[in-house]
Amino acid sequence: MSEGWHGWDEYAPFYDWENAQTVGRRDVVFWQRLAAAQDGRVLELGCGTGRIAVPVARAGATLIGIDRSPAMLSRARQRLRRAHLNTQAHLVRGDIRSLPFRARPGFALVMAPYGILQSLTREADLQRTLASVARVLRRGGLLGIDLVPDLPRWAEYERRTSLTGRRGQHTRLTLIESVRQDRRRRLTIFDQEYVERKGRERRVRRFALTFRTLSVPQMTRRLERAGFRIQAVLGDYHGGPWDRRADVWVILAARR
Repeated sequence: MSEGWHGWDEYAPFYDWENAQTVGRRDVVFWQRLAAAQDGRVLELGCGTGRIAVPVARAGATLIGIDRSPAMLSRARQRLRRAHLNTQAHLVRGDIRSLPFRARPGFALVMAPYGILQSLTREADLQRTLASVARVLRRGGLLGIDLVPDLPRWAEYERRTSLTGRRGQHTRLTLIESVRQDRRRRLTIFDQEYVERKGRERRVRRFALTFRTLSVPQMTRRLERAGFRIQAVLGDYHGGPWDRRADVWVILAARR
């Protein structure tokens, strides 16, 4: 079984281009407001290219971002430099299953945006991560989790052209995607093929991304066992209530 962090270095050159066409910035204000409401430092798990970290820091939060992928972190550091936020936000390469931070004074908020916990492909990995978060989160501090809804229900398909468009003036990108399901392990595997065309040049990059999905009730039970108290379960980024058909699955939990 593939580790959940496999493929993300290869994904780094395409991540922002793809997300601009899918999730865009619709979750950014939610995280900015959540961070602004806390009194203390913010930690982002799986900060990637800085899509969330940079606007949250720009809004005034003191932020630390952690990610395992050096290719992703390189792009995030470029964003921070361009935004002149190097003193407001700091990036660390590390494993979210064993966070390299002291328990005290602890973080006021730990953010897990856009399905980052679904990259933990084993139950033991999730348990280790929640325990590690509980250790570095101060008592009463908040953990925010955003899950990509119901990936196990996605239909399997092969070599579908999912996205196409320009990146910059001279490059055209096409994403050809296949989806596989391992329902016994609750895994959804996306086989990605990016085709770059620049003039007469053509380059193909292939890699796979693997995600494990738990339902909202399953995730809340694991949070409670890890020492958290559920504060809210949301079905959108405006505070609306969750139901099984919601387009967004957000859980807010406080450390007991």
